[in-house]
Amino acid sequence: MPLFGRDIELKDLSALVDRPGERSGILIEGEPGIGKSTLVEQTVATASTAGVRVLRTAGVEAESTLVFAGLHRLLYPLRRGFDALPTRQFEALATALGMSDSTDEPSVHLVGLAALTLLADTAADRPLLLVAEDVQWLDLASAEVLAFVARRIDSEPVALLATRRDGASSPLSATGLTVMRLGPLTDGDANALLDAIAPDLPAPARHRVLAESHGNPLALTELPTAAADLTEAAAGLPLTERLEQAFSTRGATLPAPTRTALLVAALNDGDSAAETLTAAGLLLKSDPAAARLTATGLLPEFAATTEVLAPAVTARLIDIGSGAVTFRHPLVRSALVAAASAEERRGAHLALAETLAESPERQVWHRASGTTGADEDVAAALEDAAERSRHRGGAVEAMERAAVLTLAPGRRADRLLRAAELAVDAGRRETVDRLVDAARMLPLTAGQRATASWLLSGFEDGMRESPTRIGELATLAAAVAADGYPDPALRILWAAASRCFWSEPGPDIRRAVLAVADSFAMPDGDPARLAIDSIVAPFERGDQVLRHLKVLATTTGRDTDADHFLSSAAYQVGAFDLAAHFAGAAAPGFRSAGQLGLLTRALAIQAWSLARLGDLAAAAPIAAEAAAFALETDQPFMHASVTAVRAEIAALRGDYTEAAALAADAERTGLAAGARPVLATVQLTRGLIALGEGRFDDAYTDLARIHDPRDTAYSPALAAYFLTELAEAAVRAGQADAMTALLRGLEPAAAATPSPALHIGMRYARAVLAGDAAAESFAAALAADLTGWPAERGRLHLAYGEWLRRQRRVVESRTHLRTAREIFDALGFTAWSERARLELRSAGESSPNRDPDARERLTPHELSIAQLAAQGLTNREIGQRLYLSHRTVSTHLHRIFPKLGISSRGDLAALLPALDETTS
Repeated sequence: MPLFGRDIELKDLSALVDRPGERSGILIEGEPGIGKSTLVEQTVATASTAGVRVLRTAGVEAESTLVFAGLHRLLYPLRRGFDALPTRQFEALATALGMSDSTDEPSVHLVGLAALTLLADTAADRPLLLVAEDVQWLDLASAEVLAFVARRIDSEPVALLATRRDGASSPLSATGLTVMRLGPLTDGDANALLDAIAPDLPAPARHRVLAESHGNPLALTELPTAAADLTEAAAGLPLTERLEQAFSTRGATLPAPTRTALLVAALNDGDSAAETLTAAGLLLKSDPAAARLTATGLLPEFAATTEVLAPAVTARLIDIGSGAVTFRHPLVRSALVAAASAEERRGAHLALAETLAESPERQVWHRASGTTGADEDVAAALEDAAERSRHRGGAVEAMERAAVLTLAPGRRADRLLRAAELAVDAGRRETVDRLVDAARMLPLTAGQRATASWLLSGFEDGMRESPTRIGELATLAAAVAADGYPDPALRILWAAASRCFWSEPGPDIRRAVLAVADSFAMPDGDPARLAIDSIVAPFERGDQVLRHLKVLATTTGRDTDADHFLSSAAYQVGAFDLAAHFAGAAAPGFRSAGQLGLLTRALAIQAWSLARLGDLAAAAPIAAEAAAFALETDQPFMHASVTAVRAEIAALRGDYTEAAALAADAERTGLAAGARPVLATVQLTRGLIALGEGRFDDAYTDLARIHDPRDTAYSPALAAYFLTELAEAAVRAGQADAMTALLRGLEPAAAATPSPALHIGMRYARAVLAGDAAAESFAAALAADLTGWPAERGRLHLAYGEWLRRQRRVVESRTHLRTAREIFDALGFTAWSERARLELRSAGESSPNRDPDARERLTPHELSIAQLAAQGLTNREIGQRLYLSHRTVSTHLHRIFPKLGISSRGDLAALLPALDETTS
């Protein structure tokens, strides 16, 4: 098909070939037949001429349930390079593509990392162009892997070219690919194309074709040959349906054996000509009418050779090559299927099922499609296929179809709820709602009702629900446990507890949740129980939670899930040093398993805690990574949380413009859902900005909102851990009395829990509020154990030095102010460093200007790579840790070296302190 008017688009596509690595690629969108395939073929031809290697795959509607089918087609030509992959990546990719006997389900993200490594290694010898057509029909697992790769190839000699129908969805839509929308041809180009295709077309037919094609190149190509056959009624049909009618009309004129073979090919979830012909032969042999015609000689005996398909090739419906049947356009396939009767389609599916005895995963789908009514044998086979599936998305469809084929109501409900549970794992909220609604139309047991309630509350931590829902979940958890279903009961209880963090249900509901937790037979020190207690009652249960945490801190690294629960518990009770420790221990396990959703949450706790401790150099890259993963794993509220942390870090570094922008971004999401921890951290950031700019009244107003039960930023636990900032703002804003009253209100909590953050803040507040008698309070605060809390030590020294200078004890003040300056310089607390310098100058001592730390010259992403390289990790090891290709790591390091004024990675260790394993 000539390009006609596509010169600009072709130029853009050729840029992928001419300058691979400058951008991830292009996503071409348009209606069926608009010319997407033609542009792709032109680009592939240009790439081949330029020496670029091309790897191709395509979505096929019939294959959309075959997990990793599209990825298999793309990467199979590179199979000889699999052996060079790191062990875990090799195992994940080989299992995903059916080249391993392993039954362990690989994470999509681990498969994606393996694919990225493989492609980057291959592209080192020769640039690569990846082509993925009709991505709306790719199986979900393959589409997610391609999306993972697309986000990470911007610095590789790899480009992706994808096509998608208008209005269709795909994981590739949100990967940053440049979108190219193809519109219809102009009138002039449409006339020129029609002249080239059908120069002798009579004038009336020509006018009709031009009118009905609306500039669509496929319509202009195909409608001329069908113009005489199309009925007048067809003129009112959408263009896609008119094209389908044209193809089905053309197919109807073919010999009976060819029509049968074409239908089988259209329904086949593979493109093997041998499979199609074998199944078609089975159909014809079982057809009494065909057998009679064959016996009389009116119908030749069917021969399983491609000759039977030759008429379809002549009719320009299919192509045959290398043993594969390829439809000239997806509309041909859909037209042939739509034209067949339901009985013909069922027969073709059953013939394919009989043919595919050696491929049980494919066979079961054809058995299901050929089954009418309930069939427990087929339903059980689909259930087995779902449980064996290597991707949750494919498993959902299999389990749902199994439920449809199930007669017994209880068994059907089980399968619907299991499908919904798999949909939760796959992050498909609308599917969960639909499946649970279907299950609730059936009579359910107590356990099934509990599961349904838990599933519906499994998204977004219930933040869009009323806080009263928390009490309902607690009551339900107790009832389910009493009925003898401990596992779903614990899941429901955890859902209730989690909501007590994101929202504020009030003391009565908190006590109700705690009472249910106490009724569960969980052993003392159980990580899940500690997490529940700390969220629901951070002060009341703080003492016993902290005692267990200190003991369990010596056992990290044995159980990733336990470490994750413990990090949450430590965070809730204000033990941020322990929270960072446990979260850092959980992160490597989630990384190695490719569990990016849980990794995001572990990194969020780690970054939040490190920022509170003052370790901005470690917190910044962790927060940036968590933000990127939160977007990739579709966790908007976790993204808002880590964005708020990044805002806090920017404020502490003195970058108030960036801090304000990030805080506003986080607030937009937080306000929409009433996510109190997000909004509290936003107010903390605004308070820090105001303090740094000397706007103390504003600072106090911003920070006091966190303590106001009527405010959306009210968060009792977190408010108690921001006392240092609030006390400083209160003293400078003339709000000492209000701050004193607030401290009195916190006395019961302080008496109940040894929370480090709470008591550090209380000691600081008492000191700055003590007036002329502050010396003893400052001495007591500095005498406390501040190991691992450098920011709080620095603030105490600064406040004490300022107090001493105001008391005219200038010589004594210099020691504390100098210590504060050194601490803040080391931490990168720019505003606090400048305050210490100003105070020192007022005390008669000058300070050298602070030189920017080497780490501050790097972006958070670059800092992550540099810190890991400083530990001695290889590029490949860094890539596995950060889900990048090792070649991308190398590219970043070559950009990092000039920024730091060094020439090799050997100099990094001297500039950047290596991170401990628990913070990596």
